[in-house]
Amino acid sequence: MLNISNTSVADKINPTDYASFRNIFSQRTYASVTKVILIILGLFVLIMLLPWTQNVQGPGRVTTVKPEHRPQSIQSVISGRIDKWYKAEGDFVAKGDTILSIIEIQDAYFDPDLIPRMSEQIKAREGGFDANVSRIGALQDQVTALNMTRDVRMDQLKNMIRQAELKVNSDSIRMKAAVTEIEIAKQQLSRSENLLKDGLVSLTQLEARKIRVQEAEARMISAENQLLISQNELLNAQADLIATRNEFADQIAKTNAELYSAINTKFSTTADIERMKNQLTNFEVRQAFRYVLSPQDGYIAQALVTGVGENVKEGQPLVSIMPANYELAVAFWVRPIDLPLIKIGYPVRFIFDGWPAFVFSGWPQTSFGTFGGRIVAIDNFTDQNNLYRVLVAPDPKEQTWPKELRVGSGAKGFALLGDVPVWYEMWRQLNGFPPNFYVQSQEQEVKRKEPLRSVK
Repeated sequence: MLNISNTSVADKINPTDYASFRNIFSQRTYASVTKVILIILGLFVLIMLLPWTQNVQGPGRVTTVKPEHRPQSIQSVISGRIDKWYKAEGDFVAKGDTILSIIEIQDAYFDPDLIPRMSEQIKAREGGFDANVSRIGALQDQVTALNMTRDVRMDQLKNMIRQAELKVNSDSIRMKAAVTEIEIAKQQLSRSENLLKDGLVSLTQLEARKIRVQEAEARMISAENQLLISQNELLNAQADLIATRNEFADQIAKTNAELYSAINTKFSTTADIERMKNQLTNFEVRQAFRYVLSPQDGYIAQALVTGVGENVKEGQPLVSIMPANYELAVAFWVRPIDLPLIKIGYPVRFIFDGWPAFVFSGWPQTSFGTFGGRIVAIDNFTDQNNLYRVLVAPDPKEQTWPKELRVGSGAKGFALLGDVPVWYEMWRQLNGFPPNFYVQSQEQEVKRKEPLRSVK
């Protein structure tokens, strides 16, 4: 029968003697087999014509919608040494609760009375500032007084100069009068001499004329002397005016120099006071950093440093905390070739680790154990695996996600695209083509952009 031997037994066996051979070669059997084959072919053709929902699949993990709802590590703001733990792993902490305390290890902050001492230094500096302000006021008053005294003294000297000028004018007129008197006396003397020659006047009258001439010369000399004295007094008054102006200018310049120095000291003191206040504020804030507080309600997940007396550096993570209130989401990754097919608002189905599911990826309506969501964000760059991250939030119109889900759990996502026949999808998969890029209708786009509800 298997034709593995040259000896044939076909002529020694009658097939009709056996029921199995009779059933095989029966016409009824041929008809039944044909019907079964036709039915299978019909079902296959029917299945090939059924609509298939194209999808983009990718691995993912459970996360949160908002960054502040994700697990976070609390870091040390200052360097120091761990003094005491107030909470343990797994404990619930409210916002502002103290988790641990730190002791300073820098010698600049060892003094327990650092803040009171700095406050006293600021008060002393402010006292010096007030004294300097008073000194500035006194110097300003002194400058004002010098200016007033200078103005009065200058007015006095100007008056003296004016008097001297008037006296010079008066003496000059007197001098001119004396000169005129001499000229008249000399003319009279000359006429008297001529008359004496003619015998018209006596010698006594001539001698009287000579005496008048001498008296006029004496008065002229006296007037000239007085004029020189007046001119000298005028020069002295003018010299006093210049000397007084220079003297007061020197005094005012010195006082202004002291005033500007005091003002400079005032500004320098102000800068020192502000710097010391800044240091005081820094000390006060730094003291608050000695206690590590919880930034929000949550649970202590893990202590990243252990023990008491261990030194920590600035920015070193101390403990990780899981927020108590959060909105779940799923981050799943897709290939760059599939990214143009995904838009914000598209529906996604998920299978979560730990929840049984029966999935038909092409027929999401017949799947069991899957949960719906909608895309809320898409990254603009790939990660280290050259995949794009897509963030999906729960769909408010779908079944709510399990409350037992925890951040970090695994998930598998199916981003739902267009509907195509099964045969087309098989042909696309065999040829390695991407899913169809299609444009959503306006009604579908509006439906996909409906607001999502919060899931806590």
